[in-house]
Amino acid sequence: MAIFGWTVLFLVFVDELLAISAAATWGAWAGGPLLAVLAGVAVVAVWFLFASPKARYGGTLVRPVVKILVFTLASVGLWVSGHEALAIAYLVFSVAINALAQLPSIRVLVEE
Repeated sequence: MAIFGWTVLFLVFVDELLAISAAATWGAWAGGPLLAVLAGVAVVAVWFLFASPKARYGGTLVRPVVKILVFTLASVGLWVSGHEALAIAYLVFSVAINALAQLPSIRVLVEE
């Protein structure tokens, strides 16, 4: 079961990287390379401050709300930039992998 748990946690990390990529994709579509970089940096900053396990301003309510906002806005960014199928696939992936990460046997791995 530990292999499954660590695989899920790895995919959660991939999901976070995909959110950065989706934001950069939207930024490139909306305003060019500078906005692409700024959008990616904004996602990293928001995640660092509010959603990461050691976030300074994260809490039992703030962390999940920010995660939902980041993943939803990343999907919306993909959608409006013309990548509708990727947006749907990304949203489904995000919901599924983050739901799996809430299983007690996987949450234990994070607390270790």
